[in-house]
Amino acid sequence: MYNEGFAEDEVDLSDEVDLLTPSYGGVEDELDDDDQIQLMLQQQYAQEIPDVVKNFIIYFHRNVLENNVYELHGIYENSFNRLTEKFYMKAPWPEADFIAPLVNDDSDGPVALELPNQWLWDIIDEFIYQFQSFCNYRNRLKNKTEEEIVLLRDNIQVWSCYSVLNVLYSLITKSRITEQLLVSKHGGDMIEAAGEYGSRPLYKMLGYFSIIGLLRVHCLLGDYTLALKMMDNIELNKKALFARVTACHVTTYYYVGFAYMMMRRYADAIKAFSHILVFIARTKMYHTRSYQFDQINKKGDQMYALLAICIALCPTRLDENIHSHLREKYGEHLSKMQRGEEGLQTFEDLFLSYLKLYTTMGIDKLAAFLEIEPDKLRTQLLIVKQKSRQQKWSSGTLLEGEYVATSDLDFCLKQDMIHIAESKVGRRYGDWFLRNINKFQDIIAGMELRA
Repeated sequence: MYNEGFAEDEVDLSDEVDLLTPSYGGVEDELDDDDQIQLMLQQQYAQEIPDVVKNFIIYFHRNVLENNVYELHGIYENSFNRLTEKFYMKAPWPEADFIAPLVNDDSDGPVALELPNQWLWDIIDEFIYQFQSFCNYRNRLKNKTEEEIVLLRDNIQVWSCYSVLNVLYSLITKSRITEQLLVSKHGGDMIEAAGEYGSRPLYKMLGYFSIIGLLRVHCLLGDYTLALKMMDNIELNKKALFARVTACHVTTYYYVGFAYMMMRRYADAIKAFSHILVFIARTKMYHTRSYQFDQINKKGDQMYALLAICIALCPTRLDENIHSHLREKYGEHLSKMQRGEEGLQTFEDLFLSYLKLYTTMGIDKLAAFLEIEPDKLRTQLLIVKQKSRQQKWSSGTLLEGEYVATSDLDFCLKQDMIHIAESKVGRRYGDWFLRNINKFQDIIAGMELRA
């Protein structure tokens, strides 16, 4: 594997650099003044690139040509990051034009090149990150000088959303990935719909990751319906292509969950967040050494915060580990959010235990137990009923779904009676409650006295 000292200790690459650097003798006379200036700048800048970086670029290029995926992974995870920290923490890496002479780069059109899926995802992810970061910078006017404000005002097309959308949609169109996924979804052969570019893994995966990128961009732009619409031909399962790259896997579920949450489909949001949080917890040990470890953990913390919001708005059962971690991180916040209107927390607590012992209960009886007016209780019951019924996905596209009760405990109001219908999960919880009834004798006795 490449290391910073290998060139001097093992291989002398000076001859290779000379061979790979094209000769410009006799060409300068044919160039106009601007081209000659550009050529001189390229040569001058190339000379300023540290030798260890030049050797790295040559070594990297060789492994790309040889499709040496193992070495490329090592370069990407280790060597590139070390050189970045040493030479380019406060400056960008050399422009492609400046390093092109080192690798004799004169390719044009579709390239017969294969790169790791992780790289291709990172290309799309970083592109969108730069767009998002610039938008945040542009919108923060505080502490900006008048010159900066004028410069931004005069260059409104820099990182415009239309340009970003155009790039992502162009990659999708060029790769014909939508057509490929549609054919595959119906049991056909993706190659038949791939076309010249889409038949190459490089373009196919760039197009595919652009779909996930558009899921993110449309969420950033506030169009949550269109964000989920982008996923029409991508099924959320372990066999999907996005699952091959951990960071893409996490991003996909994060923005699907976020879009559902913003559309007030809290049950679907909880399902998405819970799924990926369980995945992160189970695979944590495998990516502790990855440069993306901190990013994945940060995204996980964000999802726990969003999950707390969704649970406060739509109480439901969670995976035990997720629930424990949620209580540990956001227990106090969750309690505050769940209080809501006066008496709502008490009502919710009541539903999580006492009501599971009954199939029917009079509104007057429950109102007496809560020590509130029956009419006020009826209003609260209707609010909870409305909040607990949501459109929930079960099959088809992500925007489809049926209106169902999202709580383990469903109920209806009829002639001042509360009729309770438990799910299987709710009945199991109720059975546990009954097996431990001795712990709640005082509570039950109090309810009987009030009957």
